[in-house]
Amino acid sequence: MQPIALQIGSFAIRWYGVMAAVGFLLGSWVLFKNKKAAGLNDDTCSGVLLTAMIAGIAGARIFYVVQFFDHYRNNLISIIRIDQGGLVFYGGFILAVISIAVYCKIHKIDFIRLLDFFTPAIAIAHACGRVGCFLNCCCYGRPSDSIFAVTYPAGSEAQLRYPGAAVTPIQLIEAGENIIAFFIFYQLVRKTKRGVATSCYFISYGVLRFINEYWRGDNPKIWGLLTPAQLIGAVLVPAGIAALIWFSKHDAKKD
Repeated sequence: MQPIALQIGSFAIRWYGVMAAVGFLLGSWVLFKNKKAAGLNDDTCSGVLLTAMIAGIAGARIFYVVQFFDHYRNNLISIIRIDQGGLVFYGGFILAVISIAVYCKIHKIDFIRLLDFFTPAIAIAHACGRVGCFLNCCCYGRPSDSIFAVTYPAGSEAQLRYPGAAVTPIQLIEAGENIIAFFIFYQLVRKTKRGVATSCYFISYGVLRFINEYWRGDNPKIWGLLTPAQLIGAVLVPAGIAALIWFSKHDAKKD
């Protein structure tokens, strides 16, 4: 695991940024491939993607900085160094959804159906991001004696927190889950009613993230019980179930 992909003098390109870029490109390709079914043309598709990218990065970074503000208290300039890692998916997801909703309202686009076609794009982009987390040595797991456990380089955050310990490669597990989700939702969105894919994504990701958090070694717990991601997942799952029931009964629109 080496966070630096390429370094020339003091200029460095980190694997985290490379994988984030790859994820964005793959997610964009998926959305462009389905643009007609999603009710988009080239211009609106580009506008939605740009809106989602800016809002997603901003929200993910804000959520991370708030959660780990002690790391930045004495070095505020590092808050903008997103190339070094430090993004929280839920933060980016929430702000991106809000921003896309506003964009759809302005441009008279079916917001729910657009979210449906975003689900496979989000999944494949998230998978790439998690590989970037693994290479960047962030978002690591708890100490483990499993044969699949990995030992991070000396000086990495995982080694500073768990000296000499091997930890669960939870980032790669989540990447694998998201790759599977990509294939499932790529097919699901083409065969189901409006809103069903989005609802199923909320449910599945909320459940998986809630479980995965038990293997995360970096996230703090609120009142010693649940991590912030688990609390959000605890809301996301019932909300997704309620939405799935509603769309299944009240909206018969298909492409």
